[in-house]
This record gives sequence, C-alpha cells and structure tokens, in this order.
Amino acid sequence: MDRHSTISPSALSRISAFLLTSLFAAALLTGCASTPSEEDTASTPPPPAAEPAPPPAADEAVAPPPASAPVYQSEERPVRLNPRHPDRYVVKKGDTLWDISEMFLKDPWYWPEIWYVNPQIANPHLIYPGDVITLVYIDGKPRLILERGNVERLSPRVRETMLGEAIETIPYELIKAFLSKPSVLDKDTVENSPYIFTTRHGHLVHGAGANVYVRGADFALDDVYNVMRVGSKLEDPDTGDFLGYEGIFVGEGTIHREGDPATLLLNATDREALNGDILLTPDEDFPMYFTPRSPDEQIDGKIISVFDGVSIIGAYQIVTLNRGRSQGLEPGHVLAVYQAGRVERDRFSGKGFRGEKVQLPEEYAGLMMVFRSFDRISYGLIVRAESEIHVFDVVRNP
Repeated sequence: MDRHSTISPSALSRISAFLLTSLFAAALLTGCASTPSEEDTASTPPPPAAEPAPPPAADEAVAPPPASAPVYQSEERPVRLNPRHPDRYVVKKGDTLWDISEMFLKDPWYWPEIWYVNPQIANPHLIYPGDVITLVYIDGKPRLILERGNVERLSPRVRETMLGEAIETIPYELIKAFLSKPSVLDKDTVENSPYIFTTRHGHLVHGAGANVYVRGADFALDDVYNVMRVGSKLEDPDTGDFLGYEGIFVGEGTIHREGDPATLLLNATDREALNGDILLTPDEDFPMYFTPRSPDEQIDGKIISVFDGVSIIGAYQIVTLNRGRSQGLEPGHVLAVYQAGRVERDRFSGKGFRGEKVQLPEEYAGLMMVFRSFDRISYGLIVRAESEIHVFDVVRNP
C-alpha cells in the first residue's frame, strides 16, 4: 500500500473502537491493583448512621423476647420527689440514710441519682448530725447537696472520733448480730467447729459469767469466740437445693485456760448457751455503710425464713432470702416484697364442688433492704410494711 493512500472509513472506525477498549481495560486494571493509603482511609468519611426503625403502629403486635434468653433491662424513669419533701434539712442524731431518702424521694432507692458528691468535702458519702442537706436543681434535675456542719472545723482528734458517728444506713442495733457474726453455716462448719462440751458441775444450760469446757481446737489463751447455735436447715423452695444451716448468735467468750478440754468464760450472752453449741472466730469484714439502690440484675426470689420464727413479718424484722451474691445481690440493694397469691377454688363457676382452682395474683406488701449477702442467700431488713408479710412471699426489683 502506498504511504500516502487514505484509510477507509470502516477501517478507521475499527481502529478507534480497539483503542478505546484498550484504554478502558488499562484503567480498570490500574484501579483494581491500587490500595488506598492509611491517610486516604482515615480521611474517608464514615457511612451515615442507619436511621432507627420506626415504632410499630398501635395496632401491631410486638413479639416478646424468647423465653429461653431473657434480658433484664432496668426501668428508667425520672426521679420522683416526695410531695412533702423539705427544701432544707439539718441532720439529727438518730437519723438513718433510709429515713432521709424517704424524706426527699418517693422511691428511696433512687438516692444515687439525686445525691451530689462534692469533691471539696472529705468523705462526702458520710453524713453526720449537724450536716445540712439542701434540695437544688442542676440542669433542670433535682440534686441534694451537702453542707458539712461542725465536723470540718474540729481538731483532728475530735474529727477522727466523729467519723465513727456518721448516721447509719439502717438501724445498726437491729442488724449488728448479723453483721459481725456468721449467720449461714455450711455443713463442714457445723461438723468440724469446736464446741461447748460440759461444765464443772455438769450443767446443760449456761449464762453470762459461766465457765464452760470446750473442745475441738488448739485453743490459745485470750482467744475470743462467738458462741453459735445451729438452727434450721435452709433449702431453696424453688429448687429444693440445700443452702446451709441458720446460725443463731448465742453470746461470746474468751479462753482463759488452755488444754483439752480448755476453759471458756462466757463474757456476754443474748440467750442461754447449751452443750453442743459451736464456737466460731468473730468476722470483722462487713460493711458499715452502704447506699440504697436497686439491683443491677433481675432478682426473683422468696423469703425463706424470718429471725426468731414469727409467723407474720412486719417492719424492722430480719428475713432470709434464697438469692445471694451469685445472683447479683449486694448490701444496700432494695427489693419490693409481694404477698404470694394463694390458690382458691372457684365455687361460683357453675361446677359446684368440682370448681376449678384459681391462682390469685401477687399483691404489693412492702420494701426490704439487703444488708448482708452470701453466695446463695442474703439477709434483709423490712424497711416498709404496708400489709402482712409471710415466709415464701416473693421479692423482686422495685
């Protein structure tokens, strides 16, 4: 072909198509082989957040979560003030934290939500007689602020003494025997602890000031022991599992002669000591102050016993629960108490004496606060009783 000859239109069209196709393929391969740098990735804006799904229509049924995997979500509701709350209160000797919580709050377990911790005050969680508590609003929300009374201006020695006079969460006199003395005894403790053997004169019952012979340990002079009686067997009414034995505080004594048997002087007794009562070393690791609050976990338990075995439980009586640390219960947790609904036969259903049995609903009965918890049981104080409370009544989150 002559170099000056012209290219036909059809040939030119085919060449153009070939060149365009080649360029496109090269660009595509280059883009696939390249990797964005960290700077490029960091500068790339994140994708927009997904819009929440619209709520279901009022007439649409919402399926509950599967029963096999319940998820507890605490109910969030605004802090409700007691309609009769003061704007300012001067703390008095004999007040408790629970009393003050009820004074300001309709739901006293919301105390942590309303208490303002002032970092400029030493021990801001402790409240003393003479302190002033004032209700204010911060960002539109109610808060209780503390103005320290005379404690801050006292000498160091006097102030140290005053630290032991902070108001109690609940009346200490009612629960002290359960705080400093073991109250739940496992099988090994019951079977292997030292015990009162007898006395010089062979008496079976002993009071304060008596000398008793004790066995079962290498006793040392001046050792101090709590005298405990093994009470009733504790079982979980829901599962039938053995939870331990109730430990009943009897008194305390001191070893004043070593040997086997050794001699224990009963320093003080709350009830008469008996031969066979066991001896345990005092437990000093217990909380003195705790904050009223709702449990973080879902609690669904029962009252399984009451101290001193009364049949009807009222305010400021101590009860045992079949739930403990393993279920999330801690000192300070507040629980609502519900009367267990009895089963009643319906005599008016038209079936005569063969009427069906009806389970009556539970009814709210009061509030209790946990003050000591073990692995699978806890002790609580009934702080509010609006009706009779009984063993096997139900406790749940308030």
